[in-house]
Amino acid sequence: MSKKIFFITFFLTCILLQTFGQGFNKYRREELWSFSVQGGPSQYFGDLYALWQYKEGVQPDYYAGFSTRYTFGTNLKARGDVGYYKISGQDDHADPNSGRIPRNLNFRSENWEAALLIEYYWKPVKKFNINRAFFNPYVFLGLGASTIDPHTNYNNNWVALRPLRTENELYNNVVVIMPMGLGIKYKVNLYLDVFVEGNYRFTFSDYLDDVSAFNVSGFYDELIEDYISGVNPDRLRLSVREERFLLPNGEPNIELIRSTRGSARRGSGDPRLNEPGARYDGYFTLSAGAEINFSYGFWRNWILQGRSRTFRNW
Repeated sequence: MSKKIFFITFFLTCILLQTFGQGFNKYRREELWSFSVQGGPSQYFGDLYALWQYKEGVQPDYYAGFSTRYTFGTNLKARGDVGYYKISGQDDHADPNSGRIPRNLNFRSENWEAALLIEYYWKPVKKFNINRAFFNPYVFLGLGASTIDPHTNYNNNWVALRPLRTENELYNNVVVIMPMGLGIKYKVNLYLDVFVEGNYRFTFSDYLDDVSAFNVSGFYDELIEDYISGVNPDRLRLSVREERFLLPNGEPNIELIRSTRGSARRGSGDPRLNEPGARYDGYFTLSAGAEINFSYGFWRNWILQGRSRTFRNW
């Protein structure tokens, strides 16, 4: 009888240990994968906007994105981003100190981006589920690509600028970007974090806004030829929009453009932007998001049990 009691007790003890072990396991497992959605305002920086130098006020647009992360080090995560954003700029808000004379230029661009990044967290992230830090600041750096598709408002219509070669340059519609920034995360529960981050993208292009050249002196003859022949008159119309180079009817003043040898301005005029590397455009996003940590416990104890509760309620 005592042997039977011993085996029964041993058997029940094993079952209880296994049960409690599995229940507590959801708190102990490391969260290797996570996914997030985020969004917020975006801000362009280039020939038609220069907040850093002249405090011209914020001119925000929007950004929305999706990210996936993989924890591979004590304080490190690898991250992949896909996002959609809008940027825009115009001469209207130019600070007089910037040297940006009114060129009557404007643009907007709605683009896709993708990037791979490395995140470094102040507090360890390769930890058991329940021990994740409540507040965890982080920094990140990466490399990626973005489409560019600038349009301008001309006679109340949005016209694509890249096909027109307004500066006689058919620039690439995909550019290299280098995102970098910082953020902070807050743990809401075992599986959910919320975060806020600022992300500036350095680019290797000066054509996010379709403006790079200081003036049209190097290619005004070709612009005029296309205008007079009627092959592509919009090239000159949208390259030269400074009011003093326009006729009363709004068309380009051919004789004045020729006599001044193409001095109609396009670039910002800021001497600090004359060096090749200093002329690249960029954009910034300030986003808030929610991140779900897809640990074993998330699927077993949240999704599946939540579905079971739903069926039982029916």
